[in-house]
Amino acid sequence: MVAVGRRYLPHGWRGLGRQLAIWFGFVIAYQLARGLADRHPAVTFERAQANGLRVVNFETKYTHRLYELTLQQFTDQRHWLALAVSWTYWNSEFTVLGLALLYVYIRRHEAFTRLRNTVLLANVLGLFGYVFMPTAPPRLLGLGFADAHSDGFVSFAANPYAAMPSLHAADSLIVGIVLALLCRRWWSKLFWIAWPAWVWFAVMATGNHFWLDCVAGVGVAMLALSLVYGPSAQRLVAAHRA
Repeated sequence: MVAVGRRYLPHGWRGLGRQLAIWFGFVIAYQLARGLADRHPAVTFERAQANGLRVVNFETKYTHRLYELTLQQFTDQRHWLALAVSWTYWNSEFTVLGLALLYVYIRRHEAFTRLRNTVLLANVLGLFGYVFMPTAPPRLLGLGFADAHSDGFVSFAANPYAAMPSLHAADSLIVGIVLALLCRRWWSKLFWIAWPAWVWFAVMATGNHFWLDCVAGVGVAMLALSLVYGPSAQRLVAAHRA
C-alpha cells in the first residue's frame, strides 16, 4: 500500500488524507450551518414553499408555462430516459464529481487546487442561498410533478429546500469546463462539454429544479470560476502583452 501511494499519489497517502479531511470538514461545516437554519422546521418549510411559488410565478409570468413539467412527462414516457435522468441526478453531484476530482488530483495535479477551491467556493455561495432563501423544489410544491424520492433518505443525505441556486447546475458546469480543458482526446472533451447541459436537463426532468434554479447555479459557477481563475488569467494576459 505504501508503494502504491508513492507511485500513483502526488503526495502519498498523507496528501490524499489531507484532501479528504478538507472535504469532510466542509461537509461537517455545511451540516452545522444547515442545523442552525433548521432550528424552526415549520418556519423553514413555509418559507421554502413561499419561495418556490415565487419561482413558479416568475416563470409562468414570462414563459406562460412550466417547461419542467413537460420535460418530466416526456421523460416518464420513456423508461430508459427516466432511469438515465434519475441516475444522473443522484450521481452527478457525488459520484461523478468525486471521480472527476480524483482524476485531476492524480493525473493533472497542478490543476487540482484551483478546481477544488472553485467547487468549494460555489458550494459556500449556494449555502448562503439556502440559509437566506430556502426554496422548495418543483416536486414538493403540489404542481403535478411526480416525486420519486424517499423523504427519509433525502432529508439525511441532501437538503430538500436547497433548490435555489442549483448546485447540481453549478458543479457540473465547473467540472465540465475544467475537464474539457484538461482532457486531450476529442471524445472526452466533447463529453465534458455536453455534461453540464445533460445535468441541467436531468435535474429539471426529475422535478428537482426549475430552469431559474439552473440559471442561478450557472451564475454561482461563473462567479466562483472568475474569483479563483481570474487573477491567474489576468497575469497571463499581462505577461503576454509585456
